[in-house]
Amino acid sequence: MKRLGVIVLGAVLLVVGVAMLVLPGPGLLLVLAGLVVLASEFPKLERYVDPVRDQAMKAAEQSVSSPLRIAFSVAAGLALVAAGVVWGLVKSLPLAGWSTGSSLILSGVVLLGLLVWSYRRVHAGTGGR
Repeated sequence: MKRLGVIVLGAVLLVVGVAMLVLPGPGLLLVLAGLVVLASEFPKLERYVDPVRDQAMKAAEQSVSSPLRIAFSVAAGLALVAAGVVWGLVKSLPLAGWSTGSSLILSGVVLLGLLVWSYRRVHAGTGGR
């Protein structure tokens, strides 16, 4: 059961990360997380972890490299959360309901959480500037 749980978690992180490569959000960080989780069960995947880690850290730095990028990322996260609430409450929208709404809210929360993580990681030694 543990192995199945690890595989499912890794696969979900990987799929969501790939989706976030074209959607707003730090997709490479989730791809990296998925690969790390899956590599614990499939050692052959370990060879992909370091190259993806390097790219993910560069992307994390770029996502918080300017106040404008930070503002757009925060706005995208808040828009996802707001859209989730709207989709949960307004029944006349396509695919309306809390299943769609909660997935949008979760996406927004993940985006905001990873943005905070990226900011703290990049600006840890600069006193927050």
